[in-house]
Parts: sequence; C-alpha cells; structure tokens
Amino acid sequence: MERLQDKRVKRSRRISPVGLMAALGMIALGFALPAAAQGDGLDMLGGLTKGEWTVSYRDGSPDRKICVRSGRELIQLQHSTRGCSRFVVEDGASRVTVQYTCPGDGYGRTNIRRESASLVQIESQGIASGLPFQFAAEARRTGNCS
Repeated sequence: MERLQDKRVKRSRRISPVGLMAALGMIALGFALPAAAQGDGLDMLGGLTKGEWTVSYRDGSPDRKICVRSGRELIQLQHSTRGCSRFVVEDGASRVTVQYTCPGDGYGRTNIRRESASLVQIESQGIASGLPFQFAAEARRTGNCS
C-alpha cells in the first residue's frame, strides 16, 4: 500500500508535456510583452541625417533619389505599398534587419548597415509583384528634399 501511495506522489509531481509547453509559453510571453510595449525600435535609422538620399545600386541599375524623413524609407525600396507588416530581426547600433510582408504585393528582408549618419549599405531580397528581387546598394545623403 505504501508503494502505491509513493508512486501516486511521484506522478503528481511530474509536469505533463502540455503543462510544460503552457508554462514555457507563459514565460516567453512575459519576456516578449515588455519588448512589444517599447515599440519597434530601429533607433539607428532615426539617427540618420534627414534629407535627399541617392541610392546607388551595385549591379549598375540607375541611381534613385528618395527623401529620407525617418530612415525607415530605406527598408522597402522595392515595395511602395502601404500597410505592410514589419518584423524587426536585428536592431543594433550600426545594423538593422527587417523582414516585411505586403499583402497582395510580396515580401522582403532588408539589412541596413550604418557607416555614418549620411552613408549606409543596404542589402535586400524578396518577392515584388510576383517576381524575385535581390540587390545590394549604397545610400548617401546628397542634399535637401525638394
């Protein structure tokens, strides 16, 4: 009789796989909520000098001029679609990586490395309008927005 009670006690102390998954989920949620409450970060992009920037593509494609107001304009160079969702993969002092999805227009993943407040290196790839894209470029502040 004592052995049977010992087994019951031992069993009751075990955590079921479902209970373990639930506990781990709650722990993960507890760590994720403070990060989500802080916003999406990307402070490095906000520190770039505002104004007109020229994007020079390494493959020889024509240069492109864009007006940078927040730095985030450099994330979706292939997608001008609004309403895209973004997921910040890396948010460092000199490098950010953002993955984004634009419903009905594709998706992309962009890595931006800061060399100075007026010079960045960009690598991006994904699908735009049903076609794959991949590019590397240098973006440099070249003046004021017109």
